[in-house]
Amino acid sequence: MAFLNRLYHLDKPLPAFLFLMKTLGVRQGEAQKIVATGRLVVNGEIWQHSGHSICGEIEVKEFVPQSRGLKPIFTTTDFGLFDKPSGTLVHPTTYRTPYSMLDDIRHVYGKDANAIHRIDMETSGLLLVSRHKRAERQLKMMFEGRGVRKSYLAWVRGRVEKPFDVDVPLKQNSDFSTIKLKMLVHPEGKPSLTHFVPIEYDPEHDATLVQAYPHTGRQHQIRVHLFHVKHPILGDPIYGVPTEVAIAYLDKELKKEDRLFYMGADRLLLHAQTLEFNLEGVSYRFVSNFDFEDLKKMIVPPAKRHGG
Repeated sequence: MAFLNRLYHLDKPLPAFLFLMKTLGVRQGEAQKIVATGRLVVNGEIWQHSGHSICGEIEVKEFVPQSRGLKPIFTTTDFGLFDKPSGTLVHPTTYRTPYSMLDDIRHVYGKDANAIHRIDMETSGLLLVSRHKRAERQLKMMFEGRGVRKSYLAWVRGRVEKPFDVDVPLKQNSDFSTIKLKMLVHPEGKPSLTHFVPIEYDPEHDATLVQAYPHTGRQHQIRVHLFHVKHPILGDPIYGVPTEVAIAYLDKELKKEDRLFYMGADRLLLHAQTLEFNLEGVSYRFVSNFDFEDLKKMIVPPAKRHGG
């Protein structure tokens, strides 16, 4: 487990945030966050006031990295780079999340390290991480200022013959009768632009390997854009499948054979392939070592999948 309960005894009263800062070696903001999220228990009761003094038996739910041996592919004094496997969360979603990338990030770089951007759980590929708080602020500002250039690879349904752009506004769906997480093309949405280039068409699988260059960073942008032009990504459990199937997937009730039939692969065939940026006068360009093209062997033949 990434979060473990640690027990302490405090003889003399001390403000809760100060106890956490001294005991755990965290900054005041992190100490206050521990209290706000109910992770501090004093004498059997959840403590709610970071500025009030505490004393006696103390229990803290702490994030303790549980490494699975994943190593960075590049390291500097300020940042590191991982090749994230598909099926792995970047951050834990609850205290019960057994493993996320944050476990190995902090196992390698320490408690102040953090992921700079998010990648969907089933998307694989390059993940940039900061090694300390100053670098975290600097790198996140770089992302927010669109100072990072990224490209992705995707296996999509059907034949794509020439490069094209998708320039449509995206908005999060607020209709609770369908799927709350789904993004929609909507005139009231935020601008989004992706440039797509076909690389290879495989007639056996009726699938095209495309490279995607997002110019904006909306949630699910590449997935929605490809679905919008009727070339959904193979293995996508949300876009391009019947609503009831997507809901079964989200509820973890979808059988593997149904996923293969409706989605065409048992993982989302999307990969973060390249990452480029300039930092303190140095230009960096990274390319994933993963052979994503070879994943076409995972694709279900057209005759055996939905819509084939």
